[in-house]
Amino acid sequence: MHADLIVLAQHIEHLAGEAADTSADAIAITDGRIVAVGTAAELDAFRGPGTLVHDFPGATVLPGLTDVHAHPVWGSISIGSGVDLSGAATLEEVFARLAGAVGSGPADEWISGYDLDVNVFDGEPAGSVFEERFPGRPISLMTSDAHALVVSPRAVELAGLTGRETFGDASCVVAGPDGRPTGYVVELQAMDLVFAHYPEVPVETAAGYVREQLEQLARGGLTGLHALDFSDPSEAVYRYLEEHGELPLRIRCSPLVPADSPPEVWREIAGLQGLRGRRWHVEGAKFMLDGTADNGTAWFEQPDIHGENREPLWRDTEAYRAAVRFFAGRGIPTATHAIGDRAVRFALDVIEEAGPAARGPHRVEHLESIPDDLLDRFAELDVVASLQPVHGTRHTRADGSDNWSRRIGPERVAHGWRTRDLLNHGAVVALGSDWPIGPGDPRIGLADCQLRRPVEESGAAPVQPGQAVTAREAYAAMTTAAAYAAGAGAELGRIAPGCLADLTVFAADPLRLAPEAQPGNTVLATVVGGAVQLHPHHAKGQS
Repeated sequence: MHADLIVLAQHIEHLAGEAADTSADAIAITDGRIVAVGTAAELDAFRGPGTLVHDFPGATVLPGLTDVHAHPVWGSISIGSGVDLSGAATLEEVFARLAGAVGSGPADEWISGYDLDVNVFDGEPAGSVFEERFPGRPISLMTSDAHALVVSPRAVELAGLTGRETFGDASCVVAGPDGRPTGYVVELQAMDLVFAHYPEVPVETAAGYVREQLEQLARGGLTGLHALDFSDPSEAVYRYLEEHGELPLRIRCSPLVPADSPPEVWREIAGLQGLRGRRWHVEGAKFMLDGTADNGTAWFEQPDIHGENREPLWRDTEAYRAAVRFFAGRGIPTATHAIGDRAVRFALDVIEEAGPAARGPHRVEHLESIPDDLLDRFAELDVVASLQPVHGTRHTRADGSDNWSRRIGPERVAHGWRTRDLLNHGAVVALGSDWPIGPGDPRIGLADCQLRRPVEESGAAPVQPGQAVTAREAYAAMTTAAAYAAGAGAELGRIAPGCLADLTVFAADPLRLAPEAQPGNTVLATVVGGAVQLHPHHAKGQS
């Protein structure tokens, strides 16, 4: 049998442990799947007149990297149409970023921004600060955790906010002592009131934003990601992109089950399962059991210093219990956003009661701070621990001076992002970025979780350094563990005959590089289903 494609490199890294065969330097691929792995001489029999050969001298091939928690559509639209506030550490810096956008558009044009650091405010965020600098301008800035907006007085007026709104979940429009909205809009149902007044982005424009960002993510080495949402215009964007080309990576979409939603909504989401294109499909259901510690909506056993972070987003926790049972009973795996220790405990209790789902394991997302007694339960219940350590390295500080640490206190801070402890207790740990909330380049996140600090900040003190993982453990968490988290361990996350040919080709073996060198490790190519996408600095293959 002649192969469609043969990939040659210096080393094939299986990530299967130190005992794995290290002599392999070639992979044969037919119909999008791996048919043989071995030395170039052994695979010479697979060469035929139509076989395309890609030779990457000195390179290392890994199973394709998958980000298990990202938001590609709304993230791309936010970036494409908004002001980047990342790294703006003071209000003056925020104002300076906004000034450029304000100066280029009509006087009544909405200005949106993303990645706003709440630490720039002296106390609780308030939108009144924008009125003096930008009078009459509707401004809406999304905070770094994407769970709140800070909006200007004009935006409050246009959205019709009163501060007296009630919601089905723990969302709120914060009001000041005078009863009027402060411009701080917390959690999704309240945020939707503002989003409804944003200018509509045409599907073609949105698709352009998404294509640009997906291509950038692929250049970092991703061959897949799990989109923990599937709201409008996701389907229209994915279909548009596939009508006009090919997605550069695979996307597994899990729609959000709104807090306190009724069974008819669950049935609608169950009906979406299996919807697909060539490289995207709908599978699983996402829950948000709590919010974020930064804005006081996480669910901890004990309240924070402000008396907050003590309630779930699902006001009716029995409805959450019934919903998880509904999906598990139909074979649909669930992914529950649970940040606080009480939320993680409750999610595990409910998952234990509901039982496994036929199409894949249940997952708990984020679990930012958990006590010792929960560590064993992930392995016992076969629940994937889906973590984003970049939240710890990028949004908190080792000295505890950040908002997250101040609110929840040192004891719970010490239990943050427990990657090492979870692995030691036998859990499957899968890593993601929560992009665009965290950096989308997987090489950055993988280095961070080994160093427990931003890789580019050599002088920064590590955050909970005892939770650091090795390079092998980190890369396995975005390959073999990511495939397991999707219920696809038999055909993704491995380099073996019969598996889908999803590969990442690095210029150097990342497992032999210091973490500081890994972000600069050039991705020469990514392969998705046997289709090779060459990245800069590499010549085309030969047939």
